[in-house]
Amino acid sequence: MTAGILNLDKPKGWTSHDVVAQVRRLTGERRAGHAGTLDPLATGVLLVCLGAATRLAEYLQATQKTYRATVRLGQTTTTGDAEGEITAARPVPPLTVADLEEVLAAFRGPIVQRPPAHSAIKQDGVPLYRRARRGEVVEAPPRTITIYELNVVAWMPPHLMLDVVCSSGTYIRSLARDLGERVGCGGHLADLCRTASGRFRLEDAVSWERLASAVAVGEWKGLVQPPHLALDGFTCVTVDAGNEGRLRHGMDISCLVPPPAERGYALSASGDIVALLRYDVERRSWRPYKVLAAD
Repeated sequence: MTAGILNLDKPKGWTSHDVVAQVRRLTGERRAGHAGTLDPLATGVLLVCLGAATRLAEYLQATQKTYRATVRLGQTTTTGDAEGEITAARPVPPLTVADLEEVLAAFRGPIVQRPPAHSAIKQDGVPLYRRARRGEVVEAPPRTITIYELNVVAWMPPHLMLDVVCSSGTYIRSLARDLGERVGCGGHLADLCRTASGRFRLEDAVSWERLASAVAVGEWKGLVQPPHLALDGFTCVTVDAGNEGRLRHGMDISCLVPPPAERGYALSASGDIVALLRYDVERRSWRPYKVLAAD
């Protein structure tokens, strides 16, 4: 069984679940899951974890994301993007780039954002989008997110192209909606491409055609990135067979010199991640808190 991360360029029109299902079908790998949902409208970086790397998906999801987004001002839709039905249309004010920059300033930094009703957020175990499709009135609770960078790429009325660098959990559809409201004419997300997810970038992503071709000639495993790339900022702890056994049984291992980071991962002699670790200052040891099954 293969363990690692596939950096895929998601095709437009596919759900993230579709991509994972097709990866399973193509590769024959049973354990697969994505790290960070992209809407069907969106393209770009979608990380698919394989084998034991599925246990590391939460760390990939937590990294900051970068997007190239196109906002269509003057129209609102049921879903907040171009896939929904238009609910209102208003004239777009004669805005300059300077006007837009002044508006965008309010969206930079930590802000409170209300996720769209058509989202995968669950209430009482049911995704909001299912309730919305049934005609129920739903409203997701607001959340605090951070937009690190928000820059105008092009203004071609009524379309505004933006580059966005943001924290995990940010909805670009909500940003498009709120930006339209602030301008006074409404807006929705017309196009979206995730250009980076943490250290994984679009220029290094594998197209679906390339993956299919590699599978056909039995070379697809060469496209899989090692699992430890999900653990930026963790201390790497190389262990011998004895300490690997201790960790797999939930026992700690000695570390007399304090490590550079108090979160770590144990790497076996064969290069497999054995467990995720926390450093215990009092005991001067590494303690396992998530043990990965050997593939």
